[in-house]
Amino acid sequence: MNIVLVGNPNVGKSVIFNALTGRYVTVSNYPGTTVEISKGIGKFAGQKIQILDTPGINSLVPYSEDEKVTKDILSKSDVAAIVHVADSKNLKRSLLLTLDLMELKTPMVLNLNMADEAKEHGIKIDTKKLSEKLGIDVVETVAITGEGVGKLKDSIQRARVPQGLLSQGLVETHHFQRPMDIVSLNKKNKIIDNILSGVLTVSKHLKKSVAEAIGRITTRPITGIPFLIVILIIMYKFVGQFAAGTAVDFFEETVFGKYLTPFFVHLATRFIPINLIREFLIGDYGVISMAVTYAFAIIFPIVTAFFLFFGILEDTGYLPRLSVLSDRIFRVIGLNGRAILPVILGLGCGTMATLTARILDTKKERILVNLLLALAIPCSAQLGVIMGILGSMSRNATALWIGVILSVMIIVGFVSSKIIPGSRSPFIQEIPPIRMPQIGNIVTKTLARLKWYLKEAVPLFILGTIALFVFDKFGILKVIENIFRPIVVGLLGLPEKVTEVFIIGFLRRDYGAAGLFQLSKTGILDTIQILVSIVVITLFVPCIAQFFVTIKERGMKVAALIGGFVFVFAFLVGGVLNFVLRQLVSRGITVI
Repeated sequence: MNIVLVGNPNVGKSVIFNALTGRYVTVSNYPGTTVEISKGIGKFAGQKIQILDTPGINSLVPYSEDEKVTKDILSKSDVAAIVHVADSKNLKRSLLLTLDLMELKTPMVLNLNMADEAKEHGIKIDTKKLSEKLGIDVVETVAITGEGVGKLKDSIQRARVPQGLLSQGLVETHHFQRPMDIVSLNKKNKIIDNILSGVLTVSKHLKKSVAEAIGRITTRPITGIPFLIVILIIMYKFVGQFAAGTAVDFFEETVFGKYLTPFFVHLATRFIPINLIREFLIGDYGVISMAVTYAFAIIFPIVTAFFLFFGILEDTGYLPRLSVLSDRIFRVIGLNGRAILPVILGLGCGTMATLTARILDTKKERILVNLLLALAIPCSAQLGVIMGILGSMSRNATALWIGVILSVMIIVGFVSSKIIPGSRSPFIQEIPPIRMPQIGNIVTKTLARLKWYLKEAVPLFILGTIALFVFDKFGILKVIENIFRPIVVGLLGLPEKVTEVFIIGFLRRDYGAAGLFQLSKTGILDTIQILVSIVVITLFVPCIAQFFVTIKERGMKVAALIGGFVFVFAFLVGGVLNFVLRQLVSRGITVI
């Protein structure tokens, strides 16, 4: 039997889920869909019960696949109790969903989360009266601090079928399949007003908090754009300079350079007599000397820093504000501000972001976002490595890289929006309050994401290295280098060895970027070559995992068109950039 958490988006369901299960649980897809469901085990009076965290919904009328999945879960007979997690500050809106859930005649509990924020806004809720009217337990919590979680567990154990409104004649019993068709929104609002009478008190809120001030600043273009620039600079300093510079140098030169790599070389030389096996482990394309070193000495410190920074942005509530701020820009390319969410997630992992493009309402918008994710959005590890490379160059080089990528994104998006049939959907976004991030929650999420990195990315690094090893031994690598020589050497003006970077970049874009990182440190590339190569690797085809997910989401034809276009366009942009920079240098004009 399952306990199911249900609620509107941004009400803290995941934090309640973590508090009830005592640990962060890695999500998995709901059968037959790409919608993610979290499952965990909670202990109630010594008994273990499975808890499900469902996608955020606004009603039980399924408009999106997320809502269909939630409705399907609630329709099953194995639901022991429903925990409706609601935002205490938006009780009236939350009760609209409560009325829908009551029609299921399933034991339930109403959890008024974010109670501290409600009090800060002068909102007082008489939970005892509300419980009497609804006929179910009503529990206030502050999930991020754990306040009220113990009481919530007790209430879940005695969850009961709602009877209050039915017995008072305030609401009728309706068929689950068509709740909004039977009860009009106006009638529901009248019912809710009746419920809130004598329950909800809102005092005059005179004091404006710092959080509210930051909330206003981050959503207004005149102040929000400078604020965003400050955020990006901080991220650049933390991820690009500290993590990709100081931390990577320590791991690469000290941990691996002085201790681990010499240790494994000694072992392989002493105990492995077969030269081919030794090369497989510690050669130029060795699993230990290349794959493990890249994965842990270069990329691991960078993704750790990025995941920590991204977790802070998530927990503060800044990302939804960024969607409001970016709405005008996205309109130019046929999208709305909600597109910023998969784009931002793409900075974490392009594969996962491709899945989240499903939150967009129209097929046109989803294709556009998939195209932009494949073309111009580097994943966290790739972005971190690129920041590390740019950290050793001038600010002009960084500005030029950003300018090229953003220009490509806007131009391609604008042209594509005119070619791809369909229309842009209206922009509706709920804005949660700015909150103080909780260190424990950020660390927990970061550890979960690092677990994903170790499980999903590192094996692909090893696979890519093995592919390079085999290609090198059979002469395939040289053949590919010869085929792409006119492009890599002629058009881009890069050394032949960079071809290896592009080959392995298809398996993992971040792994390809790590190869460039190594080449830039050895001095093989000059300044122009470094800039051209990181522009091309940024725009280069998505990794194989993202490509397969694109096939699953959009179909083989669309995925092939996106992949083919990105492949050609990346080299074209790199060639133009190389030509322009070389021409400027020949005229004595220094740009980078």
